[in-house]
Amino acid sequence: MPAIQPITMPKWGLAMEEGILARWAVDVGATIALGQEIMDIETTKIANAFESPVTGVLRRRVVGEGDTVPVGALLGVVSEPDVPEVAVDDFVREFLKGFKPTEKGEATGPVPETIDGGRRFRRLKAGPDTGLAILLLHGFGADMSTWMFNQAALAEDRPVHAIDLPGHGGSEKEMADGSVEALAESVLDYMDAAGLDVAYLVGHSLGGAIAATIALNVPSRVAGLTLVAPVGLGPEIAGDFIEGFIAETRARKLRPFIEMLVADPAMVTADMVEEVLKYKRLDGALAALRLIATANFAGNTQRFALRDRLAGIKAPTQIIWGESDRILPAKHAAGLPAQIQVTTIPGAGHIVHMEKAAAVNKAIAGVG
Repeated sequence: MPAIQPITMPKWGLAMEEGILARWAVDVGATIALGQEIMDIETTKIANAFESPVTGVLRRRVVGEGDTVPVGALLGVVSEPDVPEVAVDDFVREFLKGFKPTEKGEATGPVPETIDGGRRFRRLKAGPDTGLAILLLHGFGADMSTWMFNQAALAEDRPVHAIDLPGHGGSEKEMADGSVEALAESVLDYMDAAGLDVAYLVGHSLGGAIAATIALNVPSRVAGLTLVAPVGLGPEIAGDFIEGFIAETRARKLRPFIEMLVADPAMVTADMVEEVLKYKRLDGALAALRLIATANFAGNTQRFALRDRLAGIKAPTQIIWGESDRILPAKHAAGLPAQIQVTTIPGAGHIVHMEKAAAVNKAIAGVG
């Protein structure tokens, strides 16, 4: 291990350019461990805890709480305890002298594009063109940006596709059928258009039900599954969330429903709420959400039942759930077939893949 190591502003998501250091969780002089939560960082999407990429003694906090800095900027310095203060000062000075942030708006990676799969899909493809592809399927009312903390990490050695499901984001809004089965057929159309004969599917919530349905209906197309808090494993769902998400048109009234997605409401930013409102204003978006909600949910009950069919899935399957999920209770992961690996993550709610991204990425990378 190098004697002195930098901690820099992470790039959470392919489009992230800067972040706010909202809170330091450790003091100078503290010994920090690999993976320890050492600060909170706020992006335009969500606030999140930052897990240390290094181990050692925190020698400097270079950026203060509330400061906004670009991706790659020096946040702090960690070293072995016997490194002299002057050496740490020299390290900081040389880092700051040589650091050149990327210009705002300058393309630094893949960008969203549209693809015709019988309907218009918006997708973001990252990673090399070789290796087993991962296909990321978001949940109800979300879009491909829900994978901002996951896609880049998973795409280091394989292609990773994130798409907007029909009726969502930048994909086509017009729909005749909002059922899980119909959405699964649409995803297969995307796979055909994208040349994905087989893929590892990762689905969140409604996207989890869609992924499992594809694995059941066309097993030859699915190499494995990670289902994150999937729809279909129990009868309960927070119907007030579904209705409030669709109906509320003002940020102040919508915010409490968005906060239901996370264990810690402080993670929800004003920008996150505004992004949801912006999406709902798109032509056809509300009608599509209502169609999908009516097809799959009735009050506090799910219409789609998957639990009794799980044993028929041939592909290796794991389920990840946030212990404090207020939309779909984590108890739905109990009593599943023995071949399905279940991981419940403390301190996380329904969007566990955003709240505890490092743990979820590790679990997916280990099997995908």
